[in-house]
Amino acid sequence: MTSSHLQRLGTIRGYLLFGALLIMATSLFAASGIYSFTLNSIDGKPAPLADYKGKVVLVVNVASQCGYTPQYSALEVVYEKYKDRGFVILGFPANNFGAQEPGTNEEIKTFCTRKYSVTFPMYSKISVKGADQAPLYAYLTKQTGPSIAGEIKWNFTKFLVDRNGNVVQRFEPAVTPDSKEVVLGIEQQLKR
Repeated sequence: MTSSHLQRLGTIRGYLLFGALLIMATSLFAASGIYSFTLNSIDGKPAPLADYKGKVVLVVNVASQCGYTPQYSALEVVYEKYKDRGFVILGFPANNFGAQEPGTNEEIKTFCTRKYSVTFPMYSKISVKGADQAPLYAYLTKQTGPSIAGEIKWNFTKFLVDRNGNVVQRFEPAVTPDSKEVVLGIEQQLKR
């Protein structure tokens, strides 16, 4: 074999090895569900989603100046009702829609606690769509099934995650956290 043949063979082997590693990483990533992600809390400290293993989780992209902002009240009520049964809500402020979350993390935290008495975990502001989309939301929006997959359309989109970290349902912004549909989904997952 000539040196150019050996070089091509080396390049092909490199691509095959890279592809195999990518497939392995993707499988591992998918197998761990949301638990493979660590984002910063609203206070700026690393907050691994693996801390919620074994819990039913509702992941919500939130905003302080949105027509759906009053859903914070319903989110808090639902959280208080089910938190002792292994349920948690995770709020992810995002400024992707109509600049409806312009504040700093500190301002968002103050707003949520003073106006809506939020006690569920809040994370630092992220992007839920576009070129700077947070990896968690890239994962959430790429799930299989037409009722789960797809780009985030607006603030207060909700993803219900089972105790194993798998996304099982998606609720669009107009579906309130205390609706029959969401409550039924939460209760079904808590029974498993």
